[in-house]
Amino acid sequence: MPGSFGTDATSTPDYVSFFIFWLCSLPALWFPVHQIRHLFTVKAFVVPPVGIAFLVWAVVRAGGVGPIIRQPATISGSDLAWEFVKGIMSSIGNFAALIINNSDFSRFARRPQAALFPQLLAIPLGFAVTSFIGIIVSSSSMLVYQEAIWNPLSLLGHFIEDDGSAPRFGVFVIALGFALAQLGTNIAANSVAAGTDMTALFPKFINIRRGSYICAVVALVMCPYNLLSSSNTFTTYLSAYSVFLCSVAGVMTADYYIVRKGYLNARELYNVSRNGPYYYHYGIHWRAYVAYICGIAINVVGFAGAVGQDVPKGATYIYNLNFFCGFAVSSLVYWGLCTVSPIPETETSDTWMDVGDALDDLDIGHDAQDKAAENELDIEGKGSAARHESV
Repeated sequence: MPGSFGTDATSTPDYVSFFIFWLCSLPALWFPVHQIRHLFTVKAFVVPPVGIAFLVWAVVRAGGVGPIIRQPATISGSDLAWEFVKGIMSSIGNFAALIINNSDFSRFARRPQAALFPQLLAIPLGFAVTSFIGIIVSSSSMLVYQEAIWNPLSLLGHFIEDDGSAPRFGVFVIALGFALAQLGTNIAANSVAAGTDMTALFPKFINIRRGSYICAVVALVMCPYNLLSSSNTFTTYLSAYSVFLCSVAGVMTADYYIVRKGYLNARELYNVSRNGPYYYHYGIHWRAYVAYICGIAINVVGFAGAVGQDVPKGATYIYNLNFFCGFAVSSLVYWGLCTVSPIPETETSDTWMDVGDALDDLDIGHDAQDKAAENELDIEGKGSAARHESV
């Protein structure tokens, strides 16, 4: 089934499959965020066993774990160390969007601890297990097919070439699990995030549902299959993704934890008047934009080297640590600008004032008010009874 895409990244059958998946995912964007959680519950029970089954299948075909891990390294020394670092940066880039858009989902938690501890355990553990499966499965392809197949879908395509109905059924089940995992990732990291951001920009015209559908259209027309033309292209894309998002994360972290110390005036967040504390300078928080650009600028030269330009080696080393460097620079620049030019609602932020503490203090305040009201009623009641007795 030939095609005329002009790229090795896809073909007519692959693109038709992508379009069918894209089309089938559109109904899932219709539901509100609090209702789509049932999809993630199903994903949590289905996808991990599928990933483990894929791992076991690949290991068995390779003759066990021993032959896989005993394969000689193709690089050594500092080159191996820097490849290790770049692998970590690619993993961070893989969930960089979730770092920024975490509040799109954590805002539905009843208390801060409900979002803190599950993510504190699930994110490092989940990505560590996923990376381990990817490394072992890709390494097994060298023993089975004498070539490194980094794309798990391509490896499944080799598995299905075996004779018999059992391998075909196994490939179908694993591919179905991957499709479910990809659907959940698209909703969590892309659709809801884009819908929420566009709602904040144009609340009069766009809601989360409309923004999600706009994101889906953009995803179709941007020709995403070009990002999968090779493993280097894919990892370069993930690194470039981190270059822009690390600056956002740095500004957000410095603003909440260092500058504001956890304090936000919820009522004033919805105040659009010029006198509002969050109106800033003609509605623009220039300190955040300056810090954001500085966080990107430190990685720009190294990014040019990643796409084929000749750049100094120092810039390459900085780019290899792109997320950490951009995060540190943007957060420090933002803190420095807010120190030189203070922003409103931070003058009294001398102590930590997180929402959890505020809620606890609010409960104590309500209890105190209730007790005071009861005491006043008791005093009035006793006074009234005394007057009646005197009469």
